[in-house]
Amino acid sequence: MPTLSVFTDVPPAQKLEGSLFKTYKQDDHPNKMFLAYRVCMTEDGRPWVSQVVRMTRLQIAQDPSLDYEYLPPMGTRCFIQASLELLFGKCNPALVENRIGGVHIIGDSGAFQLGAQFLRNWLKETQVVCIVSSQKELHGLVFQGMDFVVYEYSIWDPQQLCLNSNMFFDVLEQIPRGCVLVIGNIIDCKLTPSQWSKVVSLLKSKRIFLFLDIPCQGFYTGDLEQDVRILRYFVSRGFEFFCSQSLSKNFGIYDEGVGILAVVALSNQSMLRILSQLTNYAQALWLNPPSTGARVITSILCNPSLREGWRQSLERTLESIMLIKQKVKEKLRLLGTPGSWDHITQQTGTHGYLGLTSQQVEYLVKKKHIYIPKNTRINFTCINAKNIGYITESIHEAVLLTGRTENSPKDRGQ
Repeated sequence: MPTLSVFTDVPPAQKLEGSLFKTYKQDDHPNKMFLAYRVCMTEDGRPWVSQVVRMTRLQIAQDPSLDYEYLPPMGTRCFIQASLELLFGKCNPALVENRIGGVHIIGDSGAFQLGAQFLRNWLKETQVVCIVSSQKELHGLVFQGMDFVVYEYSIWDPQQLCLNSNMFFDVLEQIPRGCVLVIGNIIDCKLTPSQWSKVVSLLKSKRIFLFLDIPCQGFYTGDLEQDVRILRYFVSRGFEFFCSQSLSKNFGIYDEGVGILAVVALSNQSMLRILSQLTNYAQALWLNPPSTGARVITSILCNPSLREGWRQSLERTLESIMLIKQKVKEKLRLLGTPGSWDHITQQTGTHGYLGLTSQQVEYLVKKKHIYIPKNTRINFTCINAKNIGYITESIHEAVLLTGRTENSPKDRGQ
């Protein structure tokens, strides 16, 4: 006799970003294109991997001395130290004073999983998490699962087509005292030194706990130091905070999901106490982290020659991305596409906003079989010499047939 399932009341989950890719896969059009891949792509449409990483992988696989024993729950010291030095700089005073530590995490959200669990257990008066980024992040799901009240703010201005510093300050003014503030990649939000001083004053006066996110250091400006300037600034101003550092994208080890949760404290004793709690949480969640990705990254970062080769590969890749962006902007200009397209080259990194209307996005998807997210944030490494003509001509056609673009000077009140 059938019985009533205990899962009868479980509703279907809200669809996430994979729904666009699913629609793309079901499309049988020969010219279909997907411009929203998370990973950096090569000219021939394959995931980018530094040649240094490929070579190091082979050397590790052929190393007869490896015993493939379980790693400690917090990860290996050499991997964590190399990762922290990449983030904060080898001579950072806080690192020298042993006030910064880390835990090896799994997956891009592993750091947030650990950090959220710690904050829920040890900052019990904190109920609210505010997430500020250039895009909608998935971190909110982790904090919601820990029963935090989550507010998300995008500071991308679709009218001015830039990360708006005024919107950033508006968010800081709105967020409640004593909340957790997660700051995603806002490197394009160019603040002056006096504005950063104002940010520090606001955060300290409201007793905000910072949780920073560095998802792909070196893949924004091509400069490893420049990409973490915000992080190091907060260290210099005496903040305690958590930081998620993902090392999958900038090393091209996408299948590893490797990184660390970095902890910055005011003393070595505080840092050690926090790490002991985080290590227990990590042991309960995944017991031991995987070793291959960590070994590859450690081998590269601890070898000056390999590290320099890796750094140069990032630099060359960023130069190629900027060249693609310039070509896209120039082709749209030559086609006479209405609107300003300067914002394409003003954005850093592999991804950026096109600034199209919802009608234009719908036209590209349904009529031209070019799949881009509704917010128009695409992966520019998906554009290459073979498809750039079709893509730019399709954008031109979409703008002309669906009306005036949102980024025209008239629409922006200029």
